[in-house]
Amino acid sequence: MLAETICSAASVAGLGIAALTAYRRRFLTATRIAAYALVPVGLVMTGVVQWATEVVFKPAVWAGFGVLGLAWLLFATTRVVERRGLGKAAKPVKPVKGAPTREAVAPAASEPSLGAGTAARPQSAGRQRPHAAAGDDFSDIEAILKKHGI
Repeated sequence: MLAETICSAASVAGLGIAALTAYRRRFLTATRIAAYALVPVGLVMTGVVQWATEVVFKPAVWAGFGVLGLAWLLFATTRVVERRGLGKAAKPVKPVKGAPTREAVAPAASEPSLGAGTAARPQSAGRQRPHAAAGDDFSDIEAILKKHGI
């Protein structure tokens, strides 16, 4: 009963403000204010206000909200612990005997393409590297392609 009276008073006050706004020739704003002012009366007439007051003033409803909040808190806590890896670590998967192992990169792909020992002894400033033989021109390119598995 009290909630219905408060909603009706709020609607009357809103309609009064809308009338003053319309008197100042701001009709679009006045229409908007009147629409907002009619919402509380509409909620009373549909029964939403009665339902809301029953929910607000019952301790069992608030206890239910508390249980739902606790459930959400437990769920969120487990997700945080799981993402940070603080929970039990997963056991590594053991390979099956006889199953072929796959490597992401071929073992020889990380070898340098210049050949053995060229990085250890730098070339002198006066000597230039001799041109490679005709069959060895593409060794650098071939090494790069092998490295990428092409």
